[in-house]
Amino acid sequence: MPVYLDHAATTPIAAEALAALTRELSRTGNPSSLHGSGRRARRSVEDARETLANAAGAHPSEVIFTSGGTEADNLAVKGLYWSRLAENPRRRRILCSAVEHHAVQDTVEWLERHEGAEIAWLPVNRDGVLDLEALQAELQREPDSIALVTVMWANNEVGSIQPVHRVVELAHAAGVPVHSDAVQAFGSVPVDFRASGLDAMSISGHKIGGPVGVGALILGRSVKLTPVQHGGGQERDVRSGTLDTASIAAFAAAADSAAKNLEAEAARISGLRDRLIAGVRDAVPAAVLRGPEGEGRLPGNAHFTFPGCEGDSLLFLLDLAGVESSTGSACTAGVPRPSHVLLAMGLDEETARGAQRFTLGHPSTDADVDALLAALPGAYARARQAGMAGHESSIQTAATVARQGSGIS
Repeated sequence: MPVYLDHAATTPIAAEALAALTRELSRTGNPSSLHGSGRRARRSVEDARETLANAAGAHPSEVIFTSGGTEADNLAVKGLYWSRLAENPRRRRILCSAVEHHAVQDTVEWLERHEGAEIAWLPVNRDGVLDLEALQAELQREPDSIALVTVMWANNEVGSIQPVHRVVELAHAAGVPVHSDAVQAFGSVPVDFRASGLDAMSISGHKIGGPVGVGALILGRSVKLTPVQHGGGQERDVRSGTLDTASIAAFAAAADSAAKNLEAEAARISGLRDRLIAGVRDAVPAAVLRGPEGEGRLPGNAHFTFPGCEGDSLLFLLDLAGVESSTGSACTAGVPRPSHVLLAMGLDEETARGAQRFTLGHPSTDADVDALLAALPGAYARARQAGMAGHESSIQTAATVARQGSGIS
């Protein structure tokens, strides 16, 4: 079995979630129907809504079920922008951190191209943490022209936890609503919607042990949001569409388990992370940890840059050795594109191209860390031999090097 170190991308379904999923899949009923099967499905959905609200520090009426984090981000950012613009046509500015997930970044760029939005990209420091002084300066510059602020709770690539509470304080003082993509944070660190003061918050099922294809937008009861899609008027007339009862029940079961075990599991995974980081530094002294040290970082995140090699080559060679990781960077049509997160942190393109992200989750063990540390020195040496050629040629060279090293012709 391969060693899986890409839990930030998706994590295996938890036992509690699988039990809930299979139970509901064996039943039938549209939760909008009025007959007995429909009412039973509705009870399952509403029980799940209450469970998820408790885990997220929200009121059940604030939970809007979606198909995942991407839809929740789109609904929040577009819905807030259109609603605020309808109230005041001057409100075209969106303040957005420079390290957002593409679900937010691409959404605000779409609004810029098609809906007349003006984006102010908020800088971060060398650890990927938001520059609060820059945020305050933007808020003080024509606050009546700002539609919303969107800042993620924690970064998906380098694990930086953002000062969300302070962001909300500053924005609300200027009369501006705040959305946060909490997909990576929820289930890993304490996330309390009510205490944060946020107006909207996105979360996702498959990052916490739930199934793929379900998420939620936590939306304040007084927050006005323009719907993105229309139909049956489900979910407070904000998000139409037949609800996926089975996935919702499984999502809630995973969230409940994660919330109940959060403190102990965060401590366990942080211990594994710190051991992994120390081991990588010993095994490859040239490797550089990116993002903050210690408590300012997600428990399961260890992100490094490895000089002199392509991240994709190192990923490929680790995969051949039975260790699955991630570069954390986007790649379109076979053309490598350095991570926008690392570039925003001040890295040059060549350094950013050597990125490798190792992320731990609920099934992770010491044996997983041991396997990585055993495989890494050889994989890195071969990746350096492949060098920093073009994306396709470096992968091909890495494959050739791997075959030569294993005696395969």
